[in-house]
Amino acid sequence: MNIRYCVLALVPFASAHYLGDAEAADKLVNDNVVKFARFKVNNDIAFGIVEGDNVRKISGTIFGDWQKTDKVYLLSEVKLMVPTRPRHVFAMAGNYKSHLSDAEIPPKFRIPQPFLKSPSSLLRHQGKIIIPKGATENVHFEAEMVVVIGRRARRVSKEKALDYVLGVTCGNDVSERYWQNDEANKDVQWWRAKGSDTFGPCGPYIVSGLNYDDLMLTLRLNGEVKQSERTSQMIHDVATQVSFISEHVTLLPGDVIFTGTNGKTSAIHPGDVVEVELEGVGILRNRVGQEK
Repeated sequence: MNIRYCVLALVPFASAHYLGDAEAADKLVNDNVVKFARFKVNNDIAFGIVEGDNVRKISGTIFGDWQKTDKVYLLSEVKLMVPTRPRHVFAMAGNYKSHLSDAEIPPKFRIPQPFLKSPSSLLRHQGKIIIPKGATENVHFEAEMVVVIGRRARRVSKEKALDYVLGVTCGNDVSERYWQNDEANKDVQWWRAKGSDTFGPCGPYIVSGLNYDDLMLTLRLNGEVKQSERTSQMIHDVATQVSFISEHVTLLPGDVIFTGTNGKTSAIHPGDVVEVELEGVGILRNRVGQEK
């Protein structure tokens, strides 16, 4: 079996358009969904395809050609890793109207407002979010869908931008609000407020073949729902974000874009369990700890 990720994204929508049938479109998308995992077993880190409760190791690369192998493991017996190792980690500010304090969208958010997080902020599913020394008790969760880039993207049009997307995963743009927002003491940049180590949990899987612009995104804190909204409510859709960023920075295979958070956020504390669930992808679960 030899598959290219770009075919997964293009075939369902092209075929559905030809059929002219919304139900057929949904079926075609679902039939072409592929769930990728990056996992560790013994001392080996590999990519695989999730098949129910199992993960099947693949050869090749998920960012091009790959083939299934005969090596299959129980998901319960492997360690799920951060699903990609990006060169660039972008995140979107103010990309849901429900997250903005103004009744109308402020002019500055009428164009995409990406910023950079550090690659070292990324944290695997089941990893521990560590509140660093010097942080206040105002460290917040932010549930986000995360886009994973599949191939080199430089000055791509909005119309073709989805051709460069491998898939999406769950994310949490952890944010220290005092460093970010306090008028008297805030940093000039958000480098530590949003880029501190472990402040970018993502995973557990990358999923291709979904309608990325209409998925339910939910966050639960200790089992209580705190955020819940569909990605259709983003101010700037996935194609717009990818195209805009690629005009200025070349996106590379494996790069990620945290696409913004919805609604209101609140503080997390040591001992809390944060779950981000994205429809069609799964649940990203992380416990919170304190740096000693």
